Amino acid sequence: MLRTVAGGAVRTLAGSSWPSGLPSVLPVPSRSASPSQSPAEAHFHSASSSEAGCPRVLITGGLGQLGLGLASLLRKRYGKDNVILSDIKKPPSHVFCSGLHNILDLAEEYNLRLFIPSTIGAFGSTSPRNRTPDLCVQRPRTIYGVSKVHAELMGEYYNYRSGLDFRCLRYPGVISADSQPGGGTTDYAIQIFHDAVKTGKFECNLRASTRLPMMYVDDCLRATLEFMEAPAESLSMRTYNITAMSFTPEELAQEIAKHVPEFHISYHVDPARQAIADSWPMSLDDSMARKDWGWKHDFDLPELVTTMLNLLGCDTRVAQAN
Repeated sequence: MLRTVAGGAVRTLAGSSWPSGLPSVLPVPSRSASPSQSPAEAHFHSASSSEAGCPRVLITGGLGQLGLGLASLLRKRYGKDNVILSDIKKPPSHVFCSGLHNILDLAEEYNLRLFIPSTIGAFGSTSPRNRTPDLCVQRPRTIYGVSKVHAELMGEYYNYRSGLDFRCLRYPGVISADSQPGGGTTDYAIQIFHDAVKTGKFECNLRASTRLPMMYVDDCLRATLEFMEAPAESLSMRTYNITAMSFTPEELAQEIAKHVPEFHISYHVDPARQAIADSWPMSLDDSMARKDWGWKHDFDLPELVTTMLNLLGCDTRVAQAN
């Protein structure tokens, strides 16, 4: 299907489902049909692929945590008829990898801009854990992390081999009120808000002192769009860290208690999840993203907590004041 669409008059944004629930592979037109436009001049918003001059966008694996929000954002920018959302059953890892290679070949053949999201899961216990840099040792010990590193390296190889406009962001834990937590290691930071509103208490499966990098979904979506629209000549690398904040379950609970005074957190540590969290960065160094293409987050911990509680219907003191 992708080969048929890409070979026609309309170029598309395409992808496949990833275990993390992210829309995983998003090729975007990087060059217009005009022979006078060089690859360096081509921008995401300038690809002439519809009657209005906007890209036609296909998001597969789009029913996860970020897919719906990304579709909404893109429809506002490019028009609802130019963005198609789809999803499929999660494939096994060996099928996922060969799907990935097929899309890399298509992106190379049809001069597409290719975006693949990665995460902090791409790092391992031998990576620096404090302000983890973009370039360092990556030896994850989960298939989730291994698949992320595989995608990063394959994309960078195609960029080196043929000049493919490959782009990748390593997301921290992404917090959103629009989707239910999926059981991931950082998902406690979503479940805690639901439980705080419903019952006023939460049992955490990580230690109170477990620090992990996080960001609010609006920052995540905006970063993705800004990164895809950044001129190619502004990028000094192809895979960037992005983050907004780092906190522990205890620090998050203390901030929630400022709005829900009766809130109580308890701890029942899951050894498997704790081992994964202990192998991931405590904080990310995203200084290159801020320098190269102007990334800047809007939500710190206080803003995150206020926004999440308000969206979930908690009658907070801040909401009353407003």
